[in-house]
Amino acid sequence: METVRILWSAISALYPSFVEGPQGYMLLVFRAVVGFLFILHGLPKLKNLKTWSEALGAPLPLCFLSAGFMEVGGLGLMLGLLTPFASASILVSMLYALFLELVNGDPLIAPDPYELGEYYEGPDGRKGEPPSMEKALIFSLMLVLIMVFGPGAYSLDAWVF
Repeated sequence: METVRILWSAISALYPSFVEGPQGYMLLVFRAVVGFLFILHGLPKLKNLKTWSEALGAPLPLCFLSAGFMEVGGLGLMLGLLTPFASASILVSMLYALFLELVNGDPLIAPDPYELGEYYEGPDGRKGEPPSMEKALIFSLMLVLIMVFGPGAYSLDAWVF
């Protein structure tokens, strides 16, 4: 029983105060939208796991964990359930993506496809936006923001903890 109380106290300590009022509602909207975006971001990766793994040059199980954390963590963010863990699990993937983009020498912000004349054509022949660090950086900052400010008062975490 003492172990459960200690564990409960340790988890509760991860949360800042649960912000109420307009700021709390804004955290709810922000957290839910970010969670939804990660569900949408991870779903095609799960559906095309082998292709994604080969394109990254990363082991299939690692890619499965990454996409799985985007799905489960995204749902956790939407509900405001175990928010620090949901954020941290996805943040690891985003930081890894940022690392890969740095190693590849990708620019911070991709040139706009409309400024290129011809659309960028990737190695697989697909046209679209050139690679950049922009998306991984913005996603990482959004996750850190949620970790710092917490899920807000309008979350399952606030009700439980």
